[in-house]
Amino acid sequence: MKIGIIGTGVIGATLAQRLAGAGHEVAIANSRGPETIEGKALSTGARAVEASAVAAGVDALIVSVPLSRLSDIASLVRDAPAGAVVLDTSNYYPKRDGEIAELESGQVESLWVVEQLGRPVVKAWNAIGAQSFADRATDPGTPDRIAVPVAGDDAAAKSIAMTLVGDTGFDAVDAGTLEDSWRQQPGTPAYCTDRTAEVLPSFLAAADKKRAPLRRDIVFNAVAERTDAEGSVSSDYFVSLSRAVY
Repeated sequence: MKIGIIGTGVIGATLAQRLAGAGHEVAIANSRGPETIEGKALSTGARAVEASAVAAGVDALIVSVPLSRLSDIASLVRDAPAGAVVLDTSNYYPKRDGEIAELESGQVESLWVVEQLGRPVVKAWNAIGAQSFADRATDPGTPDRIAVPVAGDDAAAKSIAMTLVGDTGFDAVDAGTLEDSWRQQPGTPAYCTDRTAEVLPSFLAAADKKRAPLRRDIVFNAVAERTDAEGSVSSDYFVSLSRAVY
């Protein structure tokens, strides 16, 4: 499959490395130019390209940028082939992204993303921490393999996304429609808690939409405080904290 990736943070870079390693033809781009893309992202065969070329002829386009940057890359997404599956990994953190009125009023994040990009999306890889994603991939059938929820409205597009999740080293769990995708966003029991496919559906079902923003901010503030003090947080700390707030 021909895949484009917009964004070279830990999630985007790991996606490039894993998907190219699984045999896909992968191009990755950022806003600063291909010469700035680090070697790890390209270590299994992905190509660094100009942003203007990343969506050319792709079967799937992965958007892995903060919500505050969506307007900057929306035209690139709209230029992707009509049949391309667009996958979104983003999450809303108002202290990072700035408050977005529609989301503060309760609009589902993924539906807002669709409006900004002008294309249907499948939500995937947003509910696993960057370090767990980078370090905890395993082969199918491995005991306690971590699962990643996938939400979308088009069954065929969601099936492709779930296959790609498997290619990156995690079990994929069908999390329902985009209307339901708030259940895998920050502040919910399924978000960054490294659950298995057997139990993840129960944690998706346990989500509380009214309480999620408070829990999201508690985790964000705790991570920010610890990062300021120690320079970083481990994936074990982040997962334990994310589990503890529920």
